[in-house]
Amino acid sequence: MNQISPLAYVHPEAKLGDNNIIGPFCYIDKNTVMGDNNVLQNSVTINYGARIGSNNEIFPGASISTKPQDLKFQGEETICQIGDNNSIRENVTISRGTASKGSTIVGNGNLLMENMHVAHDCVIGNGCIIGNSTKFAGEVVVDDFAIISATCLFHQFCRVGSYIMFQGGTRTSQDIPPYVIAGKEPVRYAGVNIIGLRRRGFSNEKIQLIHEAYRLLYSKGVLKEGIEEIRKNLPECEEINNIISFVENSKRGIIR
Repeated sequence: MNQISPLAYVHPEAKLGDNNIIGPFCYIDKNTVMGDNNVLQNSVTINYGARIGSNNEIFPGASISTKPQDLKFQGEETICQIGDNNSIRENVTISRGTASKGSTIVGNGNLLMENMHVAHDCVIGNGCIIGNSTKFAGEVVVDDFAIISATCLFHQFCRVGSYIMFQGGTRTSQDIPPYVIAGKEPVRYAGVNIIGLRRRGFSNEKIQLIHEAYRLLYSKGVLKEGIEEIRKNLPECEEINNIISFVENSKRGIIR
């Protein structure tokens, strides 16, 4: 049975699962779907098009599935998908999609800290930590287990690789390849995220392979030549393949 404050508004067409707690002054619009065991603290807004999983906690002032801040948006039917077990802190805003992709997606087990923004058509993976006041422009992709510090800015269409650490106050208009630390001004490669990888169970041997891959990649003026060196000198494994695939498929180019 859901616990809905008498001071909250839930549209009669909204679809709620079981055992949700809806605090005072929350607003849940029509064309919204919510799973089970979610906690909406006071003053949370769930806008048209939201699709929310289970076991999420959403803090005061957060606004989910907001209208995209994109002048090309013409009111088309789009959605915002939130997975399970997320903590969405105070004043976080997450826009729904546009005709470009149709949906904004936040996966499972993420911590989105206070006042951060996820723009239209972004895709946030699983197990990510996003710091206070960080902003993602439209269609940014963040892979699993990325850690992004506070007050960071990401240009539209950027991709952020898995298991990275991104320094606070940094901005980027290029892609951040997996397993690295990125920071400084202008943003650049600052080594392999050794501590983060160890915490996630990577062996010293795998970490050394990743380190060697980036040494070879950045040893050449042309990234294509660096990739050839990696293929020639390092054994094939999942991590090496991820690095090669990321660099070869980068649309905006990677940081150097």
